[in-house]
Amino acid sequence: MGSEHPRHNEGLADLEHRAFELTRPSRQLVPFVFAFPHSGRVYPESFVASSRLGATALRRSEDAYVDELFAASASLGAPTIAARFPRAFLDVNRAPSEIDPEMFDGVLRLPVDPTSARVNAGLGVIPRIVRDGAEIYRGKLPAREAEERIVKFYKPYHAALSALIEDTRREFGMAIVVDCHSMPSAAAVPDVVLGDRYGMSAAYALMRGAERAFEQSAFTIARNAPYAGGYTTHLYGRPMLGVHALQIEINRALYLDEERIERAASFANVQARIAEALDALTKVEQALVRGPRSTRWAAE
Repeated sequence: MGSEHPRHNEGLADLEHRAFELTRPSRQLVPFVFAFPHSGRVYPESFVASSRLGATALRRSEDAYVDELFAASASLGAPTIAARFPRAFLDVNRAPSEIDPEMFDGVLRLPVDPTSARVNAGLGVIPRIVRDGAEIYRGKLPAREAEERIVKFYKPYHAALSALIEDTRREFGMAIVVDCHSMPSAAAVPDVVLGDRYGMSAAYALMRGAERAFEQSAFTIARNAPYAGGYTTHLYGRPMLGVHALQIEINRALYLDEERIERAASFANVQARIAEALDALTKVEQALVRGPRSTRWAAE
């Protein structure tokens, strides 16, 4: 299939005006909210100019086209939110304090967590490297860059996601956040990894239902390994308060040419199988409201 190259012709002001795509069905039919924090492929001109990397290298960190893979989520009557900015520019699946002060020239006026392992690895909320370990920037960034990205992009994204979750919980008495990602292929990695932070972010019935849904669509499944869930599942997953959060990772080898960052010939088939799985997954809500036996949320 043809590729869609990243867009470099959008300024920061334009991207700030539309930092994410938010869709709401005319009538929400299910208590699900689907989020795509890493599918953004609008690369601001100023960001590209500050990087030492070429277009393809910058895209190594993208969960490329995952928003398209999960397009059926909208047709099932669920709201969706997708970041338009790329993960290499800003990672909204990190805590806002996960910032490396050594990346900036000047004093940061933001809380900083110096103990974060992700920051030390170069993968904080403003990443220093892309997936393959290549340094993103030519030099240090102005300190104001950190605050501007948090205020203008990070906070609006999470404010919008929080509103979707609260509206859903108010309408249905519960909300289920599905945070959608892709993962680099490897010999030992299955087709799909489902993460619920070892039972802390979602009810057991939801995890088990998700496993069955994807297995029925011929995907191989792993639970919480090697990805148990990121900041989004940690922040929003509160099963005892009626908010469940599940992370889904799709193996890129299934649908993507990982070197060229292009949709593979198998893309449409994988998209259709995911649509079948989501149709089954959205019926799991019935198990979540039957009583305590179905909603125990400790890991097996």
